[in-house]
Amino acid sequence: MGQDRFRTRLQSLLADAGVRIDGDRPWDMRILDPGVPARLLAGGSLALGETYMDGGWEAGSLDAFLQRLLEAGLDRRVVRLADVRLALLARLVNLQAGRRSLAVGERHYDLGNDLYAAMLGRRLVYSCGYWREAADLDAAQEAKLDLCCRKLGLREGMRLLDIGCGWGEMLRFAAERYGVSGVGVTISREQAAHARELCAGLPVEIRVQDYRGLDERFDRIVSIGMFEHVGVRNYATYFDVARRCLAPDGLFLLHTIGANTSRTHTDPWIAKYIFPNSMLPSAAQITRALEGRFVIEDWHNFGADYDRTLQAWRDNIEQAWPRLPARYDERFRRMWRYYLAGSMACFRARLIQLWQIVLSPGGVPGGYVAPR
Repeated sequence: MGQDRFRTRLQSLLADAGVRIDGDRPWDMRILDPGVPARLLAGGSLALGETYMDGGWEAGSLDAFLQRLLEAGLDRRVVRLADVRLALLARLVNLQAGRRSLAVGERHYDLGNDLYAAMLGRRLVYSCGYWREAADLDAAQEAKLDLCCRKLGLREGMRLLDIGCGWGEMLRFAAERYGVSGVGVTISREQAAHARELCAGLPVEIRVQDYRGLDERFDRIVSIGMFEHVGVRNYATYFDVARRCLAPDGLFLLHTIGANTSRTHTDPWIAKYIFPNSMLPSAAQITRALEGRFVIEDWHNFGADYDRTLQAWRDNIEQAWPRLPARYDERFRRMWRYYLAGSMACFRARLIQLWQIVLSPGGVPGGYVAPR
């Protein structure tokens, strides 16, 4: 009797999103464990992800199911203790300071280069591709790297800093195509080892270093997919570091996922399983931190391209699972599948965006014209 009551309540909530329990449409939820409704009603978004990882429910199209939930606002209507705890913790503690700032490197980016090589395509670029004229993932990622170089106005002999350089693809591309030298910093030892090998023979230095320790001059700065790990308490420090490292006539390109509303923490499932101590900035939070530090020359949103990028990553990893090591077991695969589908749903619902922001220390004389 108790389980029936929970199931009825869950169906009432899902109906607002046009979802039926055990329906036959791709976005309907098929419950495989009768205890799932009670867990979902008690645990909110954390329980939704964990019960999927446990095999408690399925959906023919996981991303379509999650998109409908998000568009109906069910994530805001079912807020549980984990959400409240994270919000309180973010107010009391700097989640991106000290050892906490290293957690995302250790728990996400150091999972294994084999996983990312299987998913990301020919280039190890773990950020949104630029699909304006691209027909496939590899072309979209190359177009994104070239777009960054063109927006920065890179020229031979310039010195480029990459804050959060990942596996080194941006620096390699810029050095080979535009003749620059560069320094890349990352907190991931796995990424740094790969980047050093990738950039061997090029005028590129890769460091395992916290960005806060940087204090040297560069002609241009780029930061792709790293700002999401900085945290609102550290935005002022982040931009202060960029300002002191950038030449007076330099340009800084910030490439980041952004949220439509200001928050201080991320979803509790994402925080626990994917990106610990991370958060998505809002436009208001970014501009507040930029005030008095940089001039905004250009703000470009191509968030819809991230949905296509994520779909390509999903297709790649689903084909690769059989040949990947056994440590990526079924529960890990379901976790990863849920992560990618949830990200697709957020971008498709336009709840989050992808921003490229070009900044200058004091304004480009005569104005800045951004390539597209």
